[in-house]
Amino acid sequence: MPIVPRDCELPIKTPSVKPSVPIPTIELDILTDLAREAGAAILRYFRREIVVDRKDDHSPVTEADRAADAIIAAGLRKLTPDIPVITEEEVADGVAPTAIGTRFWLVDPLDGTREFIHGRDEFTVNIALIDAGAPVIGVVYLPVQEQLYTGRTPGTASLSEAGIPPRLIEARQVPAGGLSVVASRSHADKDELKTFLAGMRVAEILVAGSSLKFCLIAEGKADLYPRLGPTMEWDTAAADAVLRAAGGHVRTVDGAALKYGKPGLRNPHFTASGRDS
Repeated sequence: MPIVPRDCELPIKTPSVKPSVPIPTIELDILTDLAREAGAAILRYFRREIVVDRKDDHSPVTEADRAADAIIAAGLRKLTPDIPVITEEEVADGVAPTAIGTRFWLVDPLDGTREFIHGRDEFTVNIALIDAGAPVIGVVYLPVQEQLYTGRTPGTASLSEAGIPPRLIEARQVPAGGLSVVASRSHADKDELKTFLAGMRVAEILVAGSSLKFCLIAEGKADLYPRLGPTMEWDTAAADAVLRAAGGHVRTVDGAALKYGKPGLRNPHFTASGRDS
């Protein structure tokens, strides 16, 4: 794969070759198997002494991130050789497709690395397929809890738990008692969040790590996640797909649906929310 300088924005252009596997025929079972395999690799390092390196942006990265990244990247390239694959760790190492087109995979192999390093179990494996700026397939896996969230089209969001058959989940409308707001465990700015929520009827504020915050909204356990700090597209894409499939929304602060394939793959501030009233 071509090497792209780390400060170079990924070009966006329509691919000249039509992907060999249409979206409807990509089996979720294959993706969930990849997520579980990556999760098993991560758990081999969990709550053990590990080397923590720092990327150019000073965010942490571990052997577990890299192991999971390699598993998923190889699996996706075998599954759909004509669809570009963008993973967080490959981009951090200066490796990326020279053109990603309108359909591509986005992978965050270990979202919540800080939670992982501190021995907390709220980290996730994230695989998403992007098509025409929208996340159309999403898989989010919590290795410790063996919880697996998936979504692809409206009404298909599901949650699988260890020993329990998969069940459909859906986002809820805001209860009469007020919003359950979910905030980041490691990145929340309490003052900024308080200002944003001023004037809203808030029943409780929950704290969670990683893309689990989106999933809590998707299964009707929370109503709003304001993200008022920097994120990359791989941080949000898989859980965004799950939430959309559950009837929820991810919008910029201007009210537009969050788009993918932006230059640099950086997200603006956004809110994830449940069903509109």
